Amino acid sequence: MINVAVKAAREAGKIINRAALDVEAVRVSQKQVNDFVTEVDHASEAIIIETLLTAYPGHGILAEESGQAHGAKDSEYVWIIDPLDGTTNFIHGLPVYCVSIALAVKGKLEQAVVYDPTRNDLFTATKGRGAFLNDRRLRVSKRTRMTECLISTGFPFRPGDDFKTYLAMMAEIMPRCAGLRRPGAAALDLAYVAAGFTDGFFESGLSPWDMAAGSLLVSEAGGLVGNFTGEADYLHQKECLAGSPKIYGQLVSILGKYSKFAGVADKLKVQAAA
Repeated sequence: MINVAVKAAREAGKIINRAALDVEAVRVSQKQVNDFVTEVDHASEAIIIETLLTAYPGHGILAEESGQAHGAKDSEYVWIIDPLDGTTNFIHGLPVYCVSIALAVKGKLEQAVVYDPTRNDLFTATKGRGAFLNDRRLRVSKRTRMTECLISTGFPFRPGDDFKTYLAMMAEIMPRCAGLRRPGAAALDLAYVAAGFTDGFFESGLSPWDMAAGSLLVSEAGGLVGNFTGEADYLHQKECLAGSPKIYGQLVSILGKYSKFAGVADKLKVQAAA
């Protein structure tokens, strides 16, 4: 199954790379304020779905642009697809974006592909068999002190997002770490945690297709993934926290009180601080 997912990701990458040669000509529309979709997203998603369903016509599909419109509706096998994670970067010519494909079986993530077409970097993972970057085995960072760590995140950008809370979260993290980064593609952020390029990642407002493939990469590389309070059932909770085990625990202790699942006492602390 991983080979079919890799084929689909590479075919989508070809479409993205061709479009990137003349990004000014790409048609762009807005799903909502600051949330963009392009003809490239749609074309990339179409070739991924076609490739997957040709090989597995009985499987289900959950895709960013078309939802569950394709594939079987009651299958235990569901492909979770983000055809172009980092669309805003792409339409500005900033080469930080990727294709993200994951397979969930009975709700559990089993296969993952994150493909960066600009660098030809292929991240893959199979449950129980490890994570890889271009056939090199991945392990999360060995750093144990936050002061030495590089942490990545995503900034809120939609109307109605809780900007004040996010600023408070960053104000707690920034003095404690070596640096805070916002690349702009959550799937790559998680892949980079798996590769040990960064030591941790946190973001709210994410959808399953933003997290699915990257989170399996992290766990198969020896890291931990959950929501801000450290609970493992995060995929549909719009919160994601990932890192090497020691750093993950420290991030939970800092960010847990900002989770929508935090206890009343923690929420009162946040309100008082604000």
